[in-house]
Amino acid sequence: MNILILGGTQFVGRHIVEAFLDSGHKVTVLTRGKSKDELPEAVERLHGDRNEGAAGLSALEGREWDACVDVSGYTPQQVRASASALQDRVGRYVFVSTVSVYAEPERHPVREDDPLSTPAAEDVTEVSGKTYGPLKVTCENIVHEVYGEHCTVLRPQIVAGPFDHTARYPYWVDRAARGETVLAPGDGTDFLQVIDARDLARFTVKVVEDGTDGTFNMAGPRISWAEFMGVLGVSGPVWVNGQTLEANGLGSRELPVYLSAHGEQGGMMDVDNARALAAGLTLTDPATTARDTREWSKDADLQYTLTPEREAEILASLGG
Repeated sequence: MNILILGGTQFVGRHIVEAFLDSGHKVTVLTRGKSKDELPEAVERLHGDRNEGAAGLSALEGREWDACVDVSGYTPQQVRASASALQDRVGRYVFVSTVSVYAEPERHPVREDDPLSTPAAEDVTEVSGKTYGPLKVTCENIVHEVYGEHCTVLRPQIVAGPFDHTARYPYWVDRAARGETVLAPGDGTDFLQVIDARDLARFTVKVVEDGTDGTFNMAGPRISWAEFMGVLGVSGPVWVNGQTLEANGLGSRELPVYLSAHGEQGGMMDVDNARALAAGLTLTDPATTARDTREWSKDADLQYTLTPEREAEILASLGG
């Protein structure tokens, strides 16, 4: 099959490109050409910018593909431009959305048919923590409007794995590798649930090959934070409750991917993946995700908000 991927040089897109190649398909990527490109030579590169509307997509003119995978659509203007330009020229449009579309993130568990946030207006272009979810809702609606039954929407959780420059999940594998006493959030009974980028990528290939319609949560194994510390090889972490975390200015930037199971975002670590599993999603063992992420991140020179010095200072104040 001939596959067009919008984006594809960095993290999630890179894994999707490689998964299609591994399955024997031909891949074309459309990028702005501003990110480091380490994709295999077999990939055809086209350059364009959806922010410029139809004019920014001239490289696609006169071409057809069996499917398009939209990894980099964040605003309605971007998705409207590509969805319209490719109408009748791709057999399927796969849109990578997010679990942030759900209106009630405290719900347990979160399922595909749960209420969504109020869609953002199509002229909103600023992507922020507040607008991210509503913008993706509008993007999903555009894809459904243009492609009807010939589209698939994937809603991943936090994505983990090699090439993850977001410095969220990698914080923990790198912190564990450094040794010494680890400051850990909560009491060990909260949950962590991420999706390995390679699982997301393989499922993307499968829905294209199978012609699978519908919307799917992309969620991995749900493990407790105590289990996660064990996966990382951390013995004797110092658990710090929410009140103490807040008092010491430790939030999602300092301790990424942690959400209290009883907090207003708790459902984001209880995302139901039954529909995707039934459609062929396969899941990587959390220990493998951690190991492979560390193998990549040890040379990635990622920068983290919580420094070793600050962590040690807080632990000392707690008697840890």
